[in-house]
Amino acid sequence: MGEPIRVLVVEDEPVTADAHAAYVRRIDGFEVGGVAHAGHEAIRMLREAREGRVPPIDLILLDVNLPDTTGIELCRSLRAAGIEIDVIAVTAVRDAAVVRSAVSLGIVQYLIKPFGFAAFAEKLNAYREYHARVGGADITDQQEVDASFAALRTSSSGGLPKGLTPETLDRVRAAVRDAPGDAVSAAELAGAL
Repeated sequence: MGEPIRVLVVEDEPVTADAHAAYVRRIDGFEVGGVAHAGHEAIRMLREAREGRVPPIDLILLDVNLPDTTGIELCRSLRAAGIEIDVIAVTAVRDAAVVRSAVSLGIVQYLIKPFGFAAFAEKLNAYREYHARVGGADITDQQEVDASFAALRTSSSGGLPKGLTPETLDRVRAAVRDAPGDAVSAAELAGAL
């Protein structure tokens, strides 16, 4: 299979960081290259890898909320320093502006917490396929470019349950989002729809 993809987990919550590292260890072709609980720790570890003092890091699993910076700012700093490392955002942040910033900074995937191992593995397995496609070989045509990008596109939804159409799901989401207050009951939602 070749060299494993070395992953730096950047997560401020120790229990969550340990869980993400354990998930990484369960997936073939990946190994944990380090765990950082703050942005400055991540930068130090990446600097050590870049200088050859520790093995290189191929991928960062990056939380957006860190105690000393945001994941977006950390990624922006890395890009400004010329560090073109792949990043998967692993966060509870659902803000559209943050997602747009993530895309503009080249973050290759965005995984919203909470999630189970299956969703995590799906993202990393898709990344592994992408990494294998672009990991050094020249891309010769549009089909190869398209296939490389397509490898990153996953959906852990597994399809909609019987009887639920995409249109109905969109209406339910809109009704929940627009409901007054913090919560809406199923009966209130049914009445609104």
